Amino acid sequence: MKSNVKNAEGKLGVLVVGLGAVTTTFMTGVLMARKGLAKPVGAMTQYDKVRVGKGADKKYLKYDEIVPMAKLDDIVFGAWDVYPENAFESAMNCQVLKEKDILPVKDELEKIVPMKAAFDKNFAKRLEGNNVKDCKDRWDMTEQLREDIRNFKKENGVDRIVVLWAASTEVYVPVNEKIHYTLADLEAAMKANDVENIAPSMCYAYAALAEGAPFIMGAPNTTVDIPAMWEMAEKTKLPIAGKDFKTGQTLVKSGFAPIIGTRCLGLAGWFSTNILGNRDGLVLDEPANFRTKEVSKLSTLESILVPEEQPDLYTDYYHKVRINYYPPRNDNKEGWDNIDIFGWMGYPMQIKIDFLCRDSILAAPLCLDLVLLSDLAARAGRWGTQRFLSFFLKSPMHDYTKGEVPVNHLFQQYAILKNAIREMGGYEADQEID
Repeated sequence: MKSNVKNAEGKLGVLVVGLGAVTTTFMTGVLMARKGLAKPVGAMTQYDKVRVGKGADKKYLKYDEIVPMAKLDDIVFGAWDVYPENAFESAMNCQVLKEKDILPVKDELEKIVPMKAAFDKNFAKRLEGNNVKDCKDRWDMTEQLREDIRNFKKENGVDRIVVLWAASTEVYVPVNEKIHYTLADLEAAMKANDVENIAPSMCYAYAALAEGAPFIMGAPNTTVDIPAMWEMAEKTKLPIAGKDFKTGQTLVKSGFAPIIGTRCLGLAGWFSTNILGNRDGLVLDEPANFRTKEVSKLSTLESILVPEEQPDLYTDYYHKVRINYYPPRNDNKEGWDNIDIFGWMGYPMQIKIDFLCRDSILAAPLCLDLVLLSDLAARAGRWGTQRFLSFFLKSPMHDYTKGEVPVNHLFQQYAILKNAIREMGGYEADQEID
């Protein structure tokens, strides 16, 4: 079969917003894997195999055997952050990885010095960094970011760039039809310095698309999840993806809820709580920031166990999500789920799941996959919301203006992912998504 994707020629610039625990774990892992000193475990692009063909023609191939993928050696990293520490200093401070797993790539990490961040303290009150741009208004903020992207491309000799948000969760920005529904209104609001409705993350997304870079939203922010940005992605013919990395508890939920649904068991309630102590936990300790995360985490279950489809089983179940900032845990998050189900003749049962996970260890491979697959999508001429990337995301983007329901069921998402790889590789999509 012949792939219809442009080859991944030259260097791929990966510009990350935020140089904290997730980003430095991602960068260190890639640099270590390039030297053969670590394995990129958890990255679908490095390990997963997709069946192509049927019968006698059936074979299982890795992604880069089906479509031309950028290699780890092609990646050049850059970042923005409100704190001035370089990637080595930040990796050491975050204490996710052991010193022995950081020191072999110290020289490379030290060269990754964050550019000044486009930042508004009203969107993340708990952050105190001073490595921040001085901006006249939101339009100026966007223009400065565009210049950063152009300079990075020139100084590092990269051919393509992907921009990834791996920074903190911003305060919740409700979608406003008068501002967020058309590109013209969005641009007007940026120029008018509407600091209520235009979050800094929107400036990053706009700047990325304006400079020819796909944009990925790794937090639950209202950023590219608005019609104005869909219009911008169509205008620039670039992929966008979001939102919120699907790492710990929601990964479990999107994989376990289908067990209940497939087995036609009833659900009375699902209570989820988390404790974590990293910078993300600190920011989420602010109620306005937690609200953004809560909306994202709550949305998963409702599209898998749907009351209208099975009223006997899923009417009026109680779903609650909590996040608690607990500094002693640092990046080692605990996600605890109590699930009250019922079976034959309505008799109650319980399931308890206690996931002692490492947030950044789970997020790092997602960063790699999202970056490489967004670059692939761009070279394949795909633009707008990349629904095939929902597998990696907690609250998949969808066209809510037309009543579209997102796919949150992990195994349906996986089928969509595999079909996209098949199609870009010139094979037929051959898994029906029920």
